[in-house]
Amino acid sequence: MPDPIGSIFAVFLRLGLTSFGGPIAHLGYYRREFVERRRWLSEAAYADLVALCQLLPGPASSQVGFAVGLSRGGLAGGLAAWLGFTLPSAVAMVLFAQGAAALTGPLSAGMLHGLQVAAVAVVAQAVWSMARSLCPDRPRATIAVVATLIVTAAPAAIGQIAAILAGAIAGAWLPREAPAVGAAARLSIPVPRALAVAALAVFALLLIGLPIAAAVWAVPALAVAEAFYRAGALVFGGGHVVLPLLHVSVVEPGWVSEDAFLSGYGAAQAVPGPLFTFAAYLGAIMTGWVGAALCLVAIFLPGLLLVLGVLPFWASLGRGALMRACLRGVNAAVVGVLLGALYDPVWTKAFGGPADFALALVAFALLVIWKAPPWLAVLVSAAGGAALFGR
Repeated sequence: MPDPIGSIFAVFLRLGLTSFGGPIAHLGYYRREFVERRRWLSEAAYADLVALCQLLPGPASSQVGFAVGLSRGGLAGGLAAWLGFTLPSAVAMVLFAQGAAALTGPLSAGMLHGLQVAAVAVVAQAVWSMARSLCPDRPRATIAVVATLIVTAAPAAIGQIAAILAGAIAGAWLPREAPAVGAAARLSIPVPRALAVAALAVFALLLIGLPIAAAVWAVPALAVAEAFYRAGALVFGGGHVVLPLLHVSVVEPGWVSEDAFLSGYGAAQAVPGPLFTFAAYLGAIMTGWVGAALCLVAIFLPGLLLVLGVLPFWASLGRGALMRACLRGVNAAVVGVLLGALYDPVWTKAFGGPADFALALVAFALLVIWKAPPWLAVLVSAAGGAALFGR
């Protein structure tokens, strides 16, 4: 018998209020809650689910949570899980967007500048940790370097797409890895194949149709929905990688200023829940609560549709040696894309002198050497910004 939707929502709401630390930490919270404490999934099934969601574009921790809710309460349970986990940080980011507009004076400006500097440390730490796990050998490190060169030579959405495609092609030449015995056969979440095919069809229809609709009809909401849906559909490697895609989508057209973008990204590190709720902040900056809701749904929707569509076919897809090799190349290219974003816009726009560099170095040391939680590094950066620049 399916679990009550309200109880699924309550479980994920508590996780959404307490899950600090980014997607890798979220997966640890999930494991303790759903494998050890509630025994909703076996260890093997949970490992297979995580592997699936890490191979798909989109926010891996939110996709895992959606699938867990799907296993307990069907489609309604999956949506309740996503909403419970996402709502706390989304509301916090909208409130920050509204409050940031009211912050005036040197002290507030210094604090906001400190948040921009915090973004440098957070993205640098993400590049550092992702490179160690996704580029452990010379071929994949080379793929990452080439991807960085591509995105810096063509700093737009086309450059990021080209880097990811190049990574997939290069990955096809990587040595094949044998799948674990029984991998992909232990995960069983009942999704009707008709529903899965419909989800994949909707995913493709929106990915192709939204740009056409936005070009035909000059409706601002369509252009915004298309930009955020495209970002959510093309992000491999977790929440930090959405940064360059969103920067291209909202800063270059002039929808959001550079300073507001980086300040919001820094603030997003200090709240629990998925980093993709940065989209709610951007939507709120543009048009308030309605814009926040539109951007939030648009950026999460492609990842959720893909999970729903791929789950019934995962047993056969997960064993493909060529596919896994291509995806290892994609993951290495993602590190290069994020490294390019670390340089521009994060580094070039946040740094104005030695004091900025010193503050970013302190925050980076807190994250990498002292293993401090991201929210603490963000608070230190904000306080340091207020002290150094708020005069």
